[in-house]
Amino acid sequence: MFERFTREARAAVIGAQTEAARTGSASITEEHLLLSLLEQGALDPLDVDRASIRAGLAQARRRGGLSKADEEALAGLGIDLEQVIARVRETHGEDALATTEPCPKGLATVFGRRATDSHRPFTSAAKQTLEQSLRVALGRKDKTIGAPHLLLALLARPGVVAEVLTDHGVTYDRVERGLA
Repeated sequence: MFERFTREARAAVIGAQTEAARTGSASITEEHLLLSLLEQGALDPLDVDRASIRAGLAQARRRGGLSKADEEALAGLGIDLEQVIARVRETHGEDALATTEPCPKGLATVFGRRATDSHRPFTSAAKQTLEQSLRVALGRKDKTIGAPHLLLALLARPGVVAEVLTDHGVTYDRVERGLA
């Protein structure tokens, strides 16, 4: 599959590894892929404020990675997510709900694989995003997978990353029109 990746798409994957290392995460997540695409400037043609996307991701991280849909579902059950978050932070510390797993002393075991400073495994969701980028390219009859295909794959998968992007006006249709 990676032979189909363009130079920019490969750079985005390598950048995701760098983002994971920078944050001390034991594995590479969808968020790291998005942060790499941001740094690479893949969203610049969409006139998106990088800082506000980063802030949206940070806010989601503080909420334990729960999306607005999760919050609404809990509210329907009479659970106030903000109160739960405040209580968890009060009891366990400010970063208790951080969604990235730290890599202690540069080493950790994630999904049965050893993560080191030079190698961090992709989470299942991140792997599925890469696979989705191939499906997006094939569906469009594109011969290569570029950064826009990675972005479309992130938007096609439900979750916090897609929600943050959509909240900032980056929708699947808008990105797809940019590919046309």
